[in-house]
Amino acid sequence: MKTKTTYICSECGYKSPKWLGKCPGCNSWNTIQETVITEKKTSATRAMSISNGGSVRMPKKIGDVKVGYETRYKTGLQELDRVLGGGIVQGELILVGGDPGIGKSTLLLQVCRNMSNNGKKILYISGEESLKQIKLRANRMGQFSDNLSLLSETSLDIIESVILETKPDAVVIDSIQTMLREDIGSAPGSVSQVRE
Repeated sequence: MKTKTTYICSECGYKSPKWLGKCPGCNSWNTIQETVITEKKTSATRAMSISNGGSVRMPKKIGDVKVGYETRYKTGLQELDRVLGGGIVQGELILVGGDPGIGKSTLLLQVCRNMSNNGKKILYISGEESLKQIKLRANRMGQFSDNLSLLSETSLDIIESVILETKPDAVVIDSIQTMLREDIGSAPGSVSQVRE
């Protein structure tokens, strides 16, 4: 792994090799922030290195792609299941967005309650609220199963190790802009942090 310093606009994400007072991307002043990026050799990079004996993935014709029946986990909320095409597919990533205070956390906690009450092992990670705050909201919703575990954490390294150790069926991260990768030298919520 090697590190590289780059400068990224906190407003629009424009990247520059040097610091600038005014962002050429969005014309904002003093929004360029120094960011240290750790570059890892990705699996795509490894696959493309033919000279090192690697292999290249070749495209497949659409008729050759085998599709099996995907098991969908029902959220217990009929309209949400409809929007998701019948429920949540294993390995799927869903980003829930909306204005502050609109009810995203409450909606996700309802989904966690429904899925955990149906026997699914769920991990709810909050970077904004304490466990007591989540429990108070949960008490207003009704009965919860012990299949739901709560974690109040913002470090992605710790979150990754907890997920690998507990192996839940579904994970909710509330919210992504509070999460932090320590190897990225910028504040949580910045363009580079959210992108990573």
